[in-house]
Amino acid sequence: MNHFLSLLFFLLVVMGGGIAIGTITAPGEWYTALQKPNFNPPNWIFGPVWTVVYVIIAFVGWRLYQHQGRTSLMRLWFAQMCLNFLWSPVFFAAQRPELALGIILFLLLTIVCFVRAAWRPDRLSALLFIPYIAWVGFASVLNGAIVYLN
Repeated sequence: MNHFLSLLFFLLVVMGGGIAIGTITAPGEWYTALQKPNFNPPNWIFGPVWTVVYVIIAFVGWRLYQHQGRTSLMRLWFAQMCLNFLWSPVFFAAQRPELALGIILFLLLTIVCFVRAAWRPDRLSALLFIPYIAWVGFASVLNGAIVYLN
């Protein structure tokens, strides 16, 4: 039961945080008016993709908590979570896509460092973060294109 409750806790924190931040900083007229690249996906795609990514992030955090304790991997996991939650308020609420670009690039680097550090001690967690790298890599390019076009 303790494993289930701790997994539920990680899901609530990660999913709840993501939903709360996404709701509070929902794109508005400012974002709609921005020039976007032709590879910008439709807005409806972001919710489902981030939902899957957040479930993966929560599961990986839970695995680390259960199997590794408070190690350097857990600190990297926490750092990526903070950077992840920081991006939307900076991009949408503060309307600072150039500053958000720096944050998302640092997020990407942190995720890559996590995968590299987790590769031997927790290969499953490392592999689960590969789609996260791909999505944040794409989001970084999209963020960079928006900075360039505007």
